[in-house]
Order: sequence, then C-alpha cells, then structure tokens
Amino acid sequence: MRQTQRVTTTEPASKATPTPDPLQTVLQVLELDAVDADTFTGTSLPKPGGRVFGGQVLAQTLLAAARTVPAERLPHSVHGYFLRPGAVDKPITFVVERLRDGRSFSARRTHALQDGVPILAMTTSFQTEQPGVEHADLPPSHVPPPEEVRSALEVLADVDHPVAAFWTQASAFDLRHVEDSIYLTPAARATDRQMVWMRARGPVPQVQVLHRALLAYACDQVMLEPLLRRHGQSWATPGLSIASLDHAMWWHRPVQVDQWLLYVQTAPSAQGGRGLGAARVYTRDGELVATIAQEGMVRLPEE
Repeated sequence: MRQTQRVTTTEPASKATPTPDPLQTVLQVLELDAVDADTFTGTSLPKPGGRVFGGQVLAQTLLAAARTVPAERLPHSVHGYFLRPGAVDKPITFVVERLRDGRSFSARRTHALQDGVPILAMTTSFQTEQPGVEHADLPPSHVPPPEEVRSALEVLADVDHPVAAFWTQASAFDLRHVEDSIYLTPAARATDRQMVWMRARGPVPQVQVLHRALLAYACDQVMLEPLLRRHGQSWATPGLSIASLDHAMWWHRPVQVDQWLLYVQTAPSAQGGRGLGAARVYTRDGELVATIAQEGMVRLPEE
C-alpha cells in the first residue's frame, strides 16, 4: 500500500485550558459493572441538556457485547438503532443476547435500557483474526498534517457556552477540521465533503477492543456535519434539530485512537427530514482502518 508522508513537526500549544484528564473521565464511564454473565450496568457523562451522548452509549454497548466473547475475537462490524434519548442522571443497563458462536465468528444483539425500555439496540459481529486477500482504498493526496490545522480547542476557546465547553475543555478528543469548522458559522462553500483529524487527548491502554469502542465514541461527534455543510448551515443555526437515527461501522484493521486519524467524509443524500453521513478513517500513514455510515434526522427552521 502506498503511504503518505509522515510529518514530525512540533505541535503548537492550544490556547484553551483543558479540564483535568477528560480522557480518563470517558475511560471511567466505559468501565461497566457486571450484574451477571450477560448483563452490565453503566453511568453517563454529564452533558448540557441532560441527554446521553450517542457515541458514549455506542461504545458502552460494544464493550458490553465484547465481555461475552473470547478476548481474541474482536468486533469487525456493528449495526445499531438509536430508539430513544437517554437521560444522563439515570443508569443504563446493557443486556446481551448470544446469537451465535461459530469457529471464527460470534454475533451478539445488545439492548441498552433505561427504566426497562431500550434507548439503543445494536448487533455486533466478532471475528478471530485470519489471513486472507487484502486491498484498501487510498486516502486523498495533499492533506495538510494535523499540526497545520486549527484545533477545535482554539476555535471555541473564547465561546462562553456550556455546549462549547463540553466539546472542547471536557472533550476526550482533539478535533481539527481541515476545512473551516462549522461550529459557529456556515462554511464559505456549500459542499458535502469534509476532512477531520482526530486523536485522543492522552494515551489509551493497549487493549484493541477499547480503541475500537473509542473510535465509535468519537466518530459520533462529526458524522452528520457534512449534511450541515452541504446545506449552508452550522451547529449554531437557530432552530436546528438534529439527531442520530442509526449507525453502522466496520473495522478493517487494528486502530490506535491515541494516534492521529483522518476522517474523510461525505453526505451522499438528504431527503424527508433525514440525511446520510459516511466516513472512511485512515491512519496518518494512509492505512484504511474503518468505514462508518450514519443516518440522522435533520430539520431546519423554515425560512
């Protein structure tokens, strides 16, 4: 596989002052308590508005399913539906159904429950590592390295708002949009193409299933952004209503979320108050590690 040039320049210091150990806070939330062999409980990150962050419950549900398969079987795909908004002040119960255990693959269906009703339903497939044919699409050429791209920590550093604080100082990941971000204002050009560098803000234990769960956690922050970018909107659009509906994800190769990853994103379609976001995730060396798709509800105020 052709590889992109590795850059070794020194990163500039962020202007924002992060809260202590935001990554450790996320890692603690991802530590589930076992009720029995197939049932687990967890808590949620505090979040403005009181609703559970979708990426958090995705990661927790994946880790609950992984607790029921042999350690050498890693998740290679998930397909999930967000059914109801979760409340951050209530515990979440994860109930795993063992669908199949074959010679190479295992399948699990997991429900994340609050007050006895599901907020997320997800099917996960696991596989023991095996040899086979291999190829992968290449990343775009001439992408600026993350050191030359402005961090969200800087973009939102002077914004005095609890949501801005949640996505910056309290964020476990450093996000750097190659194009101008759309946090505060629409993009200068309407396009469904977007590239984002992303990396955990600290070292992550060398447990591959945890890195894959954290990739699911992090990607939910950006999956629907190309839809807003395509239609000349921003996260600050008055009256904007946006929510994840379903999520599909495929891991192709081992991933390290504490190393820079490039999300190459598109939005192939929007219709009926829904839109589809897609992403290919590459390492800094140009290796394709994951492919993601998410459909979301996107409702804009009438002009």
